[in-house]
Amino acid sequence: MPSITQKMTFEEYLAYNDGTDSRHELVDGELVEMPPEDRINSKIALFLLAKLLEVLSEDRLCYKDTEVEVSGSLAKTRLPDLMVLSEELTVILGDGRGTVTREMPPPELIIEVASPGKINEEGDYRYKRSEYAARGVVEYWVINPSRCDITIFSLEAGFYEATVYTGQMVLQSRFEALRLTAEQVLSREGR
Repeated sequence: MPSITQKMTFEEYLAYNDGTDSRHELVDGELVEMPPEDRINSKIALFLLAKLLEVLSEDRLCYKDTEVEVSGSLAKTRLPDLMVLSEELTVILGDGRGTVTREMPPPELIIEVASPGKINEEGDYRYKRSEYAARGVVEYWVINPSRCDITIFSLEAGFYEATVYTGQMVLQSRFEALRLTAEQVLSREGR
């Protein structure tokens, strides 16, 4: 007979500690370990973090350390590469665990740097897109080093409108510090 695996609740997930430095997401009640990233992904996220630090306080920025609870039939969290929090959310989170629950306001911006592969891209462009829109995240980016493009999703009437940027196209973001070309972001070269 097949074994039945018990799904983890959100509360069980918050209390979970495997004694390692492994990073996890909770997907439909199942603990999913996050694999190590390509170094280019981390470098691009760090570049954007540095740009955002030019105009925002570090308290409002999260770099691979704060998760977001998203809607789903079962408990689910996402651990974005980079986030910008509202001032209200910054105060609510304080210096405690970096978990933005559904009862809290949404982050203002989430940025994901896509890893290669169909499963990773499907997660970033399809699943996270709908999860972040349902969560009310006003702007969501997917940076794709493999395809050399950046997709910016802007929330309009509850749904994301997508614009794809390549080469010398200037990114149109509500965050002025990120008025860069797609090429500048992908090559990590400033203005």
